[in-house]
Amino acid sequence: MERRWHTPELLQGLLCDLVGWDSVTRTDGEARFAQLLADRLRALPWFADRPEQVSLGAIDHERSWVSALYRAADAADTIVLMSHFDTVDTADYGSREPLAFDPIRLTAAYADRPDDLGPDAAADAASGDYLFGRGAMDMKAGLALHMALIERATAEQWPINLVLLAVPDEEVNSTGMRAAVEGLRDLAHEHDLRYVLFLNSEPTFPAYPGDPTRYVYSGSIGKIMPSVLCYGRETHAGTPMSGLTSSFIASHVTQAMEFSDAFRETVHGETTPVPVTLDQHDRRDGYSTQTPFRTSALYNVFVMSQSADDVMDRFEQVVRDAADRCEQRYRSVCERDGVEPIGDLRVMRYADLEVHAVESLGQDTVEALRAAAIAEGSDDLREQSLRIVEALLVACQELTPAIVLLFAPPYYPAVNSTDDALVRACIARVQEQSRDRFDVEVVQSHYFNGISDLSYVSFSGGLDGSATYECNTPGFGATYSIPFAAMAELDAPVLNVGPFGKDPHQRTERLHVHSAFTQLPDLLADLVQFIAHR
Repeated sequence: MERRWHTPELLQGLLCDLVGWDSVTRTDGEARFAQLLADRLRALPWFADRPEQVSLGAIDHERSWVSALYRAADAADTIVLMSHFDTVDTADYGSREPLAFDPIRLTAAYADRPDDLGPDAAADAASGDYLFGRGAMDMKAGLALHMALIERATAEQWPINLVLLAVPDEEVNSTGMRAAVEGLRDLAHEHDLRYVLFLNSEPTFPAYPGDPTRYVYSGSIGKIMPSVLCYGRETHAGTPMSGLTSSFIASHVTQAMEFSDAFRETVHGETTPVPVTLDQHDRRDGYSTQTPFRTSALYNVFVMSQSADDVMDRFEQVVRDAADRCEQRYRSVCERDGVEPIGDLRVMRYADLEVHAVESLGQDTVEALRAAAIAEGSDDLREQSLRIVEALLVACQELTPAIVLLFAPPYYPAVNSTDDALVRACIARVQEQSRDRFDVEVVQSHYFNGISDLSYVSFSGGLDGSATYECNTPGFGATYSIPFAAMAELDAPVLNVGPFGKDPHQRTERLHVHSAFTQLPDLLADLVQFIAHR
């Protein structure tokens, strides 16, 4: 069969086409991309004869995920080739923003005038070894590699099934992958597929500035966002001791969470970064001499082996300790000024708030409050969650002052296949072939630290962990959901083998040309055939 992407030059041309299809998350370009990709795949000879093997799965906002199934004769074993096609926006490119989706011209512009680049990026621009552009590294190179791989498999009739899966919205909420999970499950049932590996090709990038190491990843780090809504007691700024600001309460929680060791894990010799605050603000509109009495804060927690249940237990303890310190400080001020405290500071989980609200107000009223909160204002998932908590607390002020604990979307469960026999064999094969063919040493990392959609192709957290997450995530099932049961059904190991690049989500995002267009096509093709003939 005729092949279109079988040389480094042709593969680079494919990548430039894909980057040129602007697909910033939640834009019209992202919505158009799926159909463009499906058309490009159906133009391959094998799929031209079987167009039904290329499918689009509708999600929302006219977005779709794309799958292409190469079905080998008499084979059940199947490798899923995973990628995402959305990108972050391009405002950071400044005057060069018009070139952000044109890798050839952007790279030339950086080489001609590198004065506004850092030394490393300037040297790479001058070297000719890198291709710059939004999405060139993260991760349209991975998609291009998978397209070339499935093209070769169809042309050479490899004895193993391949599913190319490309999804939107990895960069914000992973809506695409969460929607595609059930599609993958259904595809396996329909075609009697046995998934043996989920192979992602997110780029390998430096673990620290100047790190030249090429990595292969046997897992993907998890991320969860324990959050608080602090509700104090309003008053006039001229009579501050008549109330209690939510800012004062939240400041104690944030001091306890930032850089906390309570959530830190070391697994396989790798350690999670410490928590940081991703957002904290008083929830009133505009300036007022009324003191703030509602403040929210969202905290980023990375996980490796911890479940949502584990995180919530630790989070509650951290917040209770912070609330004790807050009360001690507040009561000492009250004692100094000879005033009565407004009451004890309550700490409670969202699940308990909802139970109380249903008992006090009735299920219908709670449902109406929830629906109104979701419909009001921004459709940002985090803001919707906080508005639900806020609505219930306003209706149940007998519980205040209070700190309500919740999970805010998104949640990426950690996934790891380090101990899987096939993954161990695959990593050894990639290391051997990379060393022998290209004189490049590849190092195993147990967790991809950039967060990836691999989080949704397996779930081993158990029903307790998923239940804790679901009941403490306001609006779960209405505004946000995770298909935990379908994830558990997929039940196959994960591996990430991708090209080398630098500076994801920066205007200097760039892809190593030789890694992407010469080394990785051979390494991935060898790896798939190695699995097929095991």
